[in-house]
Amino acid sequence: MSKNYKFLNDIKFPADIRKLSQSELKVLAQEVRDELIDAVSETGGHLGAGLGVVELTVVLHYIFNTPNDKLIWDVGHQAYPHKILTGRKDRIRTLRKGGGLSGFTKRAESEYDPFGAAHSSTSISSALGIAVANKLSNKTGNVIAVIGDGAISAGMAYEAMNNAGSSKTKMIVILNDNDMSIAKPVGAMRAYLAKILSGKLYFSFRETIKLIVSAFSKRFTKGAGKAEDFLRSAMTGGTLFNSMGFYYIGPIEGHDIDALISVLKNAKEINYDGPIMIHIKTEKGKGYKFAEKSTDKFHGVSKFNINTGVQEKAKSNAPSYTKVFANTLIKHAEKDSKVVGITAAMPSGTGMDLFGDKFPSRMFDVGIAEQHAVTFAAGLSTEGYKPFAAIYSTFLQRAYDQVVHDVAIQKLPVRFAIDRAGLVGDDGATHAGSFDIMYLSAIPNFTVMAPSDELELARMVKTSANHNSGPIAFRYPRGSVTGIDFPNIIKPIKLGQARLISKGEDVLIISYGTILKECIIARELLQSDNIIPTLIDARFAKPLDREMLTNQILSHKYVLTVEEGSVGGFSAQVTKMIQDEGLLRNILDYKNILLPDIFIDHDSQANQIIASGLDAKNIHKTIIEMLNVQ
Repeated sequence: MSKNYKFLNDIKFPADIRKLSQSELKVLAQEVRDELIDAVSETGGHLGAGLGVVELTVVLHYIFNTPNDKLIWDVGHQAYPHKILTGRKDRIRTLRKGGGLSGFTKRAESEYDPFGAAHSSTSISSALGIAVANKLSNKTGNVIAVIGDGAISAGMAYEAMNNAGSSKTKMIVILNDNDMSIAKPVGAMRAYLAKILSGKLYFSFRETIKLIVSAFSKRFTKGAGKAEDFLRSAMTGGTLFNSMGFYYIGPIEGHDIDALISVLKNAKEINYDGPIMIHIKTEKGKGYKFAEKSTDKFHGVSKFNINTGVQEKAKSNAPSYTKVFANTLIKHAEKDSKVVGITAAMPSGTGMDLFGDKFPSRMFDVGIAEQHAVTFAAGLSTEGYKPFAAIYSTFLQRAYDQVVHDVAIQKLPVRFAIDRAGLVGDDGATHAGSFDIMYLSAIPNFTVMAPSDELELARMVKTSANHNSGPIAFRYPRGSVTGIDFPNIIKPIKLGQARLISKGEDVLIISYGTILKECIIARELLQSDNIIPTLIDARFAKPLDREMLTNQILSHKYVLTVEEGSVGGFSAQVTKMIQDEGLLRNILDYKNILLPDIFIDHDSQANQIIASGLDAKNIHKTIIEMLNVQ
């Protein structure tokens, strides 16, 4: 039900914003902020980043003629105000729910989303592509990319800026500097931006313009932008962005609507054939006191109480797989000083914050730089260290060349802790870890594992710590563990050794990873139908336990593999083994249950499992059909 807003209820699309006066925009901004807080308190999602760009979003749609002018948000964490103002306000409480709005920008969702986002640092590249396309087609219209201070530190952003600076193509890049990404930004770029912002002139921008311009003769100030160039250099000491070919403006107060209007209007109208960089300073979580005080905790939130800021806790008291990994790694690091941890700007998401608390000199957050993270780990391994690179499956994709060239070819013992493997729920297809089994198993010299539960994960951490003959990876999902008890001593796993869960006779089920829990439920359903399956926990996609699998396949006419991964993954490895060993002649029916060849949209993890056909009921149904049981 819509609140009694003065302006927001009448804003159906950005054209309606342009009917308001400049003073009315300030009221609208507060209403957008109120609506955002209220909506996300019900849905959960990314809150802090959106609160920080409310004024910017309002002004961008006020100054520019979207959707003809293209507005591209990097990552998309800050895009909720944009969604509210672009015809999606009535659906904003469906965020990240099945059939509802995506938590990121999405081309299929709205014409106001010209480029989909979810992974970092893509906005400048895509904006330049659109701007060049407009130029080639003689199309009018502006192209604006909004990128954060964390995202701009990534290599891809530098590559794009380097290209844009030499292209002589007009586009506008807005650097949203809030000194706060998911984790605190690291690296030289963060220090550089801090240096810019520390200049005294930033705090008296308008007055400084008047003073400097008045200090020069009329003859000098008539020169083409010389006074302004002097000012920009005086404020920043000359900038990296200027040297890369950008017309740099800033820093500007990002919550000052009047200042934003003035700057963006001038940027829109300026006769400059090249990229423009507008550097704004904002506050993440702006306007909601709990988010302002704790920006990290309010980056991504579960449902929360608006009045107290208290977030809804998970129903399960069990720790996450991430925490089990972190705590196990800490125990190994206590005994082995060569164990080091690496994360790419996701310390809390990967559990590396816990490791860093215990071993601050042995944990390295390299920023949004997965390519560098992998090769950095490779370098450490050449000197006898045992690097554990904890990276989300979907983000490791960005470093595939480094995994192949810098690690695998040299047979370096880098340990890859692959978090968020499989379906991830409300973050949707962009964050799903669908392909790691496939893309790692295809690489020579790699060992590829997946635990079925938390104890198996702990054993694989130990296995990896002891493994020095090449790269090794283990994948584990988002979410809580099963809650089993741990023995006093955690034993490593022999490489390539599968685990026989139960012996049967009618059908062989070969499970890989935590999807084993669905296979166990399916086994119980089959037993009620008087079908006794054999169930194997494969543990390894590479190397396979060829001896166990061969023996069991020879004893069964029906074989089914189950994995939470894409085509070309675990089942492909089993299929090749079956062909190599000449086992096809012994099998009457052989099937694979895996992720379908589509991208699974955002929903709960449970619903995604069902949509993918990986649930126990479908496993049961598939086996019934294989056996032709009536």
